[in-house]
Amino acid sequence: MIHLADDRTQGAYGPRPPDALERFPGSRVRRVDNRSVDTSTDLVRGRARYAARAWHDAYVSLRAADEATPLGPDDVELLARAAYMLGLDEEYAAALERAHVRWLDSGDVPRAVRCAVWIGHSMLFRGHSTKASGWFSVGARLLKADGRDCVERGYLLIPVWLGQMAEGDWQSGHATAAVAAEIGERFGDADLMWLARDDQGRALVNLGRIHEGLRLVDEALVIVESGALSPIVTGILYCNTIVFCRELYALRHEREWTEALTRWCDRQPQMVAHNGLCLVHRAEVMQYGGAWPAALDEARQASERFTQGVLNQIARGQAFYRQGEIHRLQGRAAEAETAYRDANRCGFEPQPGFALLRLAQGNGEAAAATIRRAVSEHTRELERAALLPAYVEIMLAGPEGDVDDAATAAQQLATIAEHQDSDVLRAAAAYSVASVASAKGDAAAALTAARRAWHAWQELEAPYEAARARVLVARACRSLGDDDTAALELQAARAVFAELEAGPDLVDVDSLAHGRPDMKTYGLSARELDVLRQVVSGASNRQIAAALVISEHTVARHLQNIFGKLGVSSRTAASTFALERGLVRPQPHGQE
Repeated sequence: MIHLADDRTQGAYGPRPPDALERFPGSRVRRVDNRSVDTSTDLVRGRARYAARAWHDAYVSLRAADEATPLGPDDVELLARAAYMLGLDEEYAAALERAHVRWLDSGDVPRAVRCAVWIGHSMLFRGHSTKASGWFSVGARLLKADGRDCVERGYLLIPVWLGQMAEGDWQSGHATAAVAAEIGERFGDADLMWLARDDQGRALVNLGRIHEGLRLVDEALVIVESGALSPIVTGILYCNTIVFCRELYALRHEREWTEALTRWCDRQPQMVAHNGLCLVHRAEVMQYGGAWPAALDEARQASERFTQGVLNQIARGQAFYRQGEIHRLQGRAAEAETAYRDANRCGFEPQPGFALLRLAQGNGEAAAATIRRAVSEHTRELERAALLPAYVEIMLAGPEGDVDDAATAAQQLATIAEHQDSDVLRAAAAYSVASVASAKGDAAAALTAARRAWHAWQELEAPYEAARARVLVARACRSLGDDDTAALELQAARAVFAELEAGPDLVDVDSLAHGRPDMKTYGLSARELDVLRQVVSGASNRQIAAALVISEHTVARHLQNIFGKLGVSSRTAASTFALERGLVRPQPHGQE
């Protein structure tokens, strides 16, 4: 049997951690002698407050009892879990080390092994992989020497399946988790069983068995909400599953899990550990739903109030990014840039938002370089899917209007959407396809795809995205000569943008509306106006290419864009349109 340090005034591997109670203003620890009545009072109170999920009160009372007379291993574990729920990661691990030693002293090897597993789990998620591996090895060696058939054999499989899935070996990860789930079921351990089954669902999705995996995730939600699981495992399942649903673009699942997590957090006002992630998830769901001010407030709270513990540190980067997104969409470029930089400082790459900000600031070259780099670095389908809509937008808005690259990216996104069977990705892909068709001057195809995008976003209750799709519908209708429908669509989209205070989108809509001052360019870029001037002067594609130092292929793409935006189908019609509306002045070919 491995016997670790057993000094009652120390942790298993050194001095006890400094008192964390000063982090909670107003709390007091009674320092008493070993009178059993005082110890008993604190201990009873600590157990009761733990049962009531009053984590700070439980921690204070249990620490007071422990300082009077060292607690038994059961109660030290309660102290450890209370520390976890308060985001006190060091104190959590130190208390578990003490419980580990005391279980060994009492001859209960399985309980000692359980502590070793959770210490390793904590080390793993705090980035201490070597220590994590050491603790998992300690547990495995103890259990092998003990020889008992116990549920802890299943717990020791947790790092195994996590490692397999991290390497992309979803088949092996699923099989290992299935073995652990069977062990959990056999011993009646709901925590192990549903930790394993939840990750089985994640593996199934990555193996292409999407509906089967999501059904398992749905079942996990029922179990989590029933209160059948321990607080720590409940929090892990909430956060892990919501992240998984978000990465999968399963918006409806993400909403339901986030609503359940919010209710769980509300019932535990003293909890710290999971609040930051909860607020970030709520902010994202609120942003999709059009509640931008509330989303911004939730994201700010996550970045400013909840900073204790590794989970909240992870949440901070995401919270800053969410703030940057809302600032960008509302036209506050300086605030958006600051938020994106703060996200990056916290280790969260602020893409594609930062690239889109550069585009909005008129720096198309920087935007294109950034988004190309980001897309090239991500090979997994779902990671690329997060970047491809922005890639399409940036390519279409670039100085050369790289329609071919945009079309390829839009098709990739459509393929991923079908493979992942994701309604969100289908909506995003339809919007990208419509944008490309509009840029190519194919108004009929643009209209079909834009309406598909609009209906999809409407079904997903995402008003901002639906309004953007309606703008594309309006463009296509105008190109097809249906100005009345175009006006109706623009009016409906404008109302949404006004409510959301989406300033840049309001400017774009007003530039499309009839009679607005910005309408003088009809949406043509500076380069497209250069090409149009050459067309009016009678230049051929070859002559235009030579004059503007671009390829004939690029000239042809610009002409497609011009025809689509002006709603014409020939060079002659484009020239007439431009001259009648004063878009360009007549100029003999070759004259500077």
